[in-house]
Amino acid sequence: MHSYSSSSALPVTLVSKTMIFPDQNSSLGDLKLSVSDLPMLSCHYIQKGCLFTRPSIPTDSLIPLLKQSLSKTLSFFPPLAGRLYTDEKGYIYITCNDAGIEFHHTSCTNSFIRDIIGPLHVPQLVKRLFCFDKTVSYNGHLKPIMAVQVTELGDGIFIGCSVNHAVTDGTSFWNFFNTFAEICRRISDDNNYNQSIDKIMRRPDFTRDSVLISPAILQVPEGGPKVTFNENEPLSERIFSFSREAILEVKAKVNNSDVNGDFNAVEILGKQSNDKYCTETGPVSGTVLFSLFQSLSALLWRAVTRARKLPASKTTTFRMAVNCRPRLNPKLNPLYFGNAIQSIPTYASAGDVTSHDLRWCARQLNESVRAHDDKTVRRFIDNWEKDPRCFPLGNFDGASMTMGSSPRFPMYDNDFGWGRPLAVRSGGANKFDGKISAFPGREGNGSIDLEVVLAPETMAAIESDVEFMQYVMN
Repeated sequence: MHSYSSSSALPVTLVSKTMIFPDQNSSLGDLKLSVSDLPMLSCHYIQKGCLFTRPSIPTDSLIPLLKQSLSKTLSFFPPLAGRLYTDEKGYIYITCNDAGIEFHHTSCTNSFIRDIIGPLHVPQLVKRLFCFDKTVSYNGHLKPIMAVQVTELGDGIFIGCSVNHAVTDGTSFWNFFNTFAEICRRISDDNNYNQSIDKIMRRPDFTRDSVLISPAILQVPEGGPKVTFNENEPLSERIFSFSREAILEVKAKVNNSDVNGDFNAVEILGKQSNDKYCTETGPVSGTVLFSLFQSLSALLWRAVTRARKLPASKTTTFRMAVNCRPRLNPKLNPLYFGNAIQSIPTYASAGDVTSHDLRWCARQLNESVRAHDDKTVRRFIDNWEKDPRCFPLGNFDGASMTMGSSPRFPMYDNDFGWGRPLAVRSGGANKFDGKISAFPGREGNGSIDLEVVLAPETMAAIESDVEFMQYVMN
């Protein structure tokens, strides 16, 4: 047995490590990396996973069940069992060659559910619940594109996935994860698995015929690209939870609405306005309504900018990852497999962010999102083709924030056969000062969790920020 441990934490012991192969041979050809995939080659593998109560199934039955389910799931997602390769011209592809993924069974039975979700700040233990720590996506030429780690806790189980970020974005990842869970549940309680699986599959779309597929070639440095931020920077990480009611209070404040009014009507109007993405104002003539998420992002932007004590003239940047699938014309299939994301920056001076009200900050974010239509997506593509490069992830000027993931991802819509997750967590991948990840709250109904990573002194400051903390549940 091998132990993943540090002197300050309980060990996570490796019980077994195996390769898992698709249960059917792939008939899918090579998939060319797109202009959304290629910039991610310098990013770490995505690390996301779910915490569950301990199944009643004994371990010697549970682990084979998960392996069998994973093998069947990979047959629907052949790229995840493949490898990257670069041809003689410099184009990079995923070859769906059934080379397999790694499966790590680990044990940490002296740790418990409360040790993961109980502490105020995310404990270091969480990072040890994932494989391929600090693995750069370009290494998918040699390493598996995915690894799954199943860790037994004293009273729970954690299923963590590490997947190459040049192969998949969050939309595609959660489709995989939820399919994995559904197949596992069907195998464990449905004798008619083979007849029923086609009815539940949200089959990924592997087509490569959109504007995202480009003749441009990314010039890769000798030895492959490296991450563009300091991996060893001291950081503080915390999950801030916001109830639907708290977020609607923020939203009502931002939209100058009656906080005691009809919450449902307010949110429906805002959703109608912002889901149209591009050029329309809200359903009330001449009025733009700001969404729950934009309102919450404005609240965080102000709090972090205040906490950093930046000069008033310093330009701050708030980046938000957006899904391009519905923004393109024609639209991409919602189940398009791969990356179809772009990063929208919103700029404002620190003085403007802190001196204006929440509504002003939300308006800046709203205008950036609404302007990101088909024409803007294509302009981003054109600009990248003129200067192909990896995405510069990080906080280079001390005044930036980057929002990733999405509260709309179906992170809790999975049941392996023993109930919904208790929590969603991410590993140490792509973490730097100012990195924020948005998750849906476990109770649903519009609640949101923000995984916030900041310099320790900035974290301490926002934890005493009255405007921000009055809306936080924990």
